[in-house]
Amino acid sequence: MEKIIYSPEVEQFLKDLTNLLFEKEYFSYKETAYEYVSSLLFYVEFNIEFLLHKPTPIPLQKFGNFFITYKANANTTWYVLFYKDHEKYLITHIFNSHSKEAQWFNF
Repeated sequence: MEKIIYSPEVEQFLKDLTNLLFEKEYFSYKETAYEYVSSLLFYVEFNIEFLLHKPTPIPLQKFGNFFITYKANANTTWYVLFYKDHEKYLITHIFNSHSKEAQWFNF
């Protein structure tokens, strides 16, 4: 069985993300923002072992050797970067297609 570990930075990011999405008015209700973040986590937790682990672009390899994507909606894709050791996953960075890091992903 796989084990998923989030770096302290990612844990803090995820805690702050709900408030950020609500404060920037991406969602009208804090509960909806929480559900959005929960959907991302649910996707990662239940799919990371089954999805194709794509190699991370060289400029972002300090965050992990592999990444997976989660298409939250028509406008936003989330990138989850991680290190993998057998059935253990260390998630070290999460960002979306609106972030500056997305420039390294030319699909």
